[in-house]
Amino acid sequence: MQEALLCPSSQPGFEECRVLGVVQPGENGGAPEVAYLNQHLPVTREVLDLAAPAQPTEVFRLAAQCQSDKCPHFDGADCRLATRIVQILPAVVSTLPACGIRHDCRWFRQEGAAACHRCPQIVTVNYNVSETMREVVGVESFSCGSHAAGTGLTIGE
Repeated sequence: MQEALLCPSSQPGFEECRVLGVVQPGENGGAPEVAYLNQHLPVTREVLDLAAPAQPTEVFRLAAQCQSDKCPHFDGADCRLATRIVQILPAVVSTLPACGIRHDCRWFRQEGAAACHRCPQIVTVNYNVSETMREVVGVESFSCGSHAAGTGLTIGE
């Protein structure tokens, strides 16, 4: 049996869903970044409601069990999103961020520390996305979850 890895950019409703971090506005109007939680916080209806009126994935970075073959980023062996993140995006931190899922993270398991150095800049739903981030995602708007197509860019499952 294959080990269940966690996707660090997931949607609510998936198995083992937890809050990985909170999206913070970028400094001086720059791109938003994730502030990682230092403890395990399971996703509950009450936690998701804290994001209102925004979508939970606009406020929180969620981690959940990787959907593998159900995810458009998965090629049967690897997460192509993790590969493109490492190939295209610059590192935004020089040390590994404090991360509660690193041991079970698909991106870390696949790409190593290079993924972690880029991870804080990944925001699951982003309405002001750069052309570079569009290239990283690989498609305009999709998800394994329930994000409405065309209203923003959804990164992850």
